[in-house]
Amino acid sequence: MLEQEVLDAALARADALRRGDGEQLRRLLHPQFRWVSHKGDHFDRDTYLASNTEGQNTWHAQILEEPNITMMGTAAVLTCTVKDDVSNSAGRNQYRMPMTQVWVYEGTWKLVAGHAGPLIPSP
Repeated sequence: MLEQEVLDAALARADALRRGDGEQLRRLLHPQFRWVSHKGDHFDRDTYLASNTEGQNTWHAQILEEPNITMMGTAAVLTCTVKDDVSNSAGRNQYRMPMTQVWVYEGTWKLVAGHAGPLIPSP
């Protein structure tokens, strides 16, 4: 099922973040990749890779809650609530927020764009 392939790719991306595996992350990101963070920061593929694998952020986990995947031919939109466990200059924090990912199939599934946020306040 194509939805499972997209979910598997999204989970592989989350695992690559956790492991700091820039090579795997690069393989999963489309060359035209764009990301907008919950803070409003904009990234292309190279700046995203640097931010997430060269020490600015250290990932401990990323969990996708209730992922929903909408297929449109060779494109897919994944929406979910994401739980991030990440360390940066502000220390170790856990965040929860909505996330959207747009995937395209080009021999393998590639993440072409995404957005996370706004933060969901802790109860």
